[in-house]
Formats: sequence, C-alpha cells, structure tokens
Amino acid sequence: MSGKLYVVATPIGNLADLSFRAVEVLKCVDLIAAEDTRHAKLLMQHYGIGKPLQSLHQHNEEHASAGLIAKIQDGQSVALVSDAGTPLISDPGLPLVQLARRQHIDVVPIPGPCALIAALSAAGLPTSRFSFEGFLPRTSSARKGFFETKLSDTSTWAFYESSHRIEDALADMLTVFPPEHAIVVAREITKLHETIVGDRLDKVAERVRTDENMRKGEFVVIVAGYQAPETAGEISDEERRILALLLTECSTKTAAALAADITGQRKKLLYQAALAMQGGANAAD
Repeated sequence: MSGKLYVVATPIGNLADLSFRAVEVLKCVDLIAAEDTRHAKLLMQHYGIGKPLQSLHQHNEEHASAGLIAKIQDGQSVALVSDAGTPLISDPGLPLVQLARRQHIDVVPIPGPCALIAALSAAGLPTSRFSFEGFLPRTSSARKGFFETKLSDTSTWAFYESSHRIEDALADMLTVFPPEHAIVVAREITKLHETIVGDRLDKVAERVRTDENMRKGEFVVIVAGYQAPETAGEISDEERRILALLLTECSTKTAAALAADITGQRKKLLYQAALAMQGGANAAD
C-alpha cells in the first residue's frame, strides 16, 4: 500500500455506513489527512484506528499538500478524509489530488457515502442526466441570477444548502421559477431525523417556512429539469411579439406575468413560451 494516496469516503451521519474496505485502508495507511482532526479522531476511535492525523482544510491545503506528497514519495501511504461523505465533493482535497496526479502517484478512490447521490437515489426525479451545483451564492441577488440561468435546463440538477439559508434560498427560487415546478428537499440524510420532501416548489417552500424542524440540519435540494409542454406553440404572433419585447427588459417570470396582463393569455402558457424563446436564443448564440 505504500506510496499511494487513498481518497476515502466516510459516513455522512450513520457510522455504520463506513465500508469494510474503508476501515481496512484506514488501519493500514501511515497517515490520515483530515479536514478536521478532532472530528476524524472520533470516527477513528469508534473503529479502533490509531493512525496519526494531519489537518488538511480549505485554509491550508495549498501549503499542506506539498508536504503530504513528499511523504508519499518517501514511501508512506496517505488516506484523505473529509468531515463527512466523499472528499472533494464540496469539500477540501482537490489541490492534493491534482498534485499527486502530476507527480504520477497512484490515487485510489475508496467509494462510500455521498449526500448528493443518496438524495438523488431517493428523490424520484430522473437521474439519467443531472448536474451538481455545489453551494449556492450567499446573497439573494446572486441566487436569483443563478436561478435565472437554470430555468431552461432540461436535466435534473441539485445543490447543497445550509440551515441558515434554506428558507431564503427557496423563497428566492420561488420568485424565478413557477410555483408548480417540482423539487425535492432532503435533510439530514442517514441521520436520526432524515426527512425527504418532494412536491411543488411553493408547497415545499411553505413547509420549510412554517416547520421549524425543516430548517435544521444539512440539505440537498434536487430540482426537476424543464419540460417543454405540447401546447407551447399556441400563443399568437402578437402575443409572441409582446413577450419578446418584454424579455429584453424583464426576467422570464415578470415578462410572462406582464404579457398575461396585456393580452389576457394564460400566464403559464406565456411563461412556457418565454422559456422556449430563451432556449432558442441561447442556441443561436
């Protein structure tokens, strides 16, 4: 095992989720690089693993990675773990893995828990194509701008969110996406209070707003991809012209609402047409 870097997935809640192979590797390596050595120590004690721990987190990984690579080149084996789940998935470790690969060091993945994949497997939304967006921007305006870019995304997409911002994130999403858009919110995956709620965006946002327990823990939010309706071509040429003009100055949702007020056409139909128009414009670019 000497001279290798092992990327080891650790439990995201339930300690029993650590694989037999992960335990074996952690017991055999010379050193464990951990996002938080205090947190990792508790896991190692639970499994009777007494290997040395070294801190590797977002504030020191650029500097610490070089030292770890030197140890591996000297023949030592190193395991990389994060606080929970699979390292590098919204967690530290990328500089270390990149440096190891540049130095032609074997990087061996030890698969296991990942909140994103666990939530996707239970969400009931299509998974043949999906994208992961990490954590959302911290400000409301930036989040809304991001949501605008995702309106015409036809694949399932997901993001992580914290307990401090989950309510605001869903409220911002509701200003951009139609209320009936399908989403799933998964919190505390594999933990005692694991909860997975799937419904219309407006209903899920209301549940989070009114239920204090739905604002606790760590969250994965999974969003259904856009589906063009069969009736998208039913608006008239004049309605399409008005919609196109409004889209030059307004967001998709606002343009659809104003066009509905002006023309009397159904807002949902205009909104769907606006998405199709924007998708065509992006393809032309």
